[in-house]
This record gives sequence, C-alpha cells and structure tokens, in this order.
Amino acid sequence: MSLNKQTNLDAVISIINEKLDAGGTVIFTPNGTSMLPMLRDGKDVVMLKKPEGRLHLFDIPLYKRENGTYVLHRVIGFDKDGSYILCGDNQFVKEKGINDSMIIAVLTGFERKGKSYSTKSFSYRLYVIFWYCTRFFRHVFRSVKYRMGVKRKNRKRTVTE
Repeated sequence: MSLNKQTNLDAVISIINEKLDAGGTVIFTPNGTSMLPMLRDGKDVVMLKKPEGRLHLFDIPLYKRENGTYVLHRVIGFDKDGSYILCGDNQFVKEKGINDSMIIAVLTGFERKGKSYSTKSFSYRLYVIFWYCTRFFRHVFRSVKYRMGVKRKNRKRTVTE
C-alpha cells in the first residue's frame, strides 16, 4: 500500500529538518521543470541529506528563497562574498546571493524508473560536466530557436489580400 501524498514543503519542513539533523535522508518527488533533463517534473525521486560544510561546485542544494519558495538548483559558481551562484539545468538566469543559512539539504542521488543514480557516480559526473560545458551553446541555440518561432508565428498572423 502506497502512502504517497502531494503536499507543500512548508507543511512538513519541520519534520524534514528534524530528520536531516538526526543524520537521516529525505526522499521526495520534486515538481517543476527547472532541472530538466536530469529531474523530470513529478516523476523522479530525489534523495537529500544535510550538507557537510560548504557546498561544492555542481552540488544541488534544496534551499529556501527569501520569498519563501523552495528550490533545487545547481551551484555553478561563487560570489566574492562567499555566497553561491545557482541555476537550474533548464535555465540560464543565474541566481546570486544564496548563502549557507538558506540551504536546507543537498542532493545525494535520484531515482528514475526504479533505477538509482548517485551524485558520486562516474556517469553522473560526466553528465554534469557535459551539461555545464555546453551551457553557452544551449543558450544560443534556444535563443535562435525562440526568435525563429516568434517570427514564424508573426508571419502566420498576417493576413494577405
């Protein structure tokens, strides 16, 4: 019997923090498309634990923004003040000013279709390096594709006599 129930993280954050503080692992299904293609909206399961010290480049923390939303994004850099620069794999806008007090947990692995993937595995690290190194080219490609799509839509809307 499955007890899966969709809930808001605010409703269970105290339980999550308690489990993490006791050295446990938290498992849930994230929602959203910002981490595509690695994490699929409502389909994959993530495993999180309390971070041990500062985060490293390419770690994926669960953090709470100042506006109260919870986010899983990848560390892609560090600011001079020591804060993190984060960005979703499916996004190009960098989020700056994320500090350690905002970090709740860090991704240790995920599960897709019953198969587990560890953030320490060779295939995961290869994916991360490839995805990060192609970021600029993916951004250019997406911009060109978007602009071409906008031009096509505008052409279809014009009525010729």
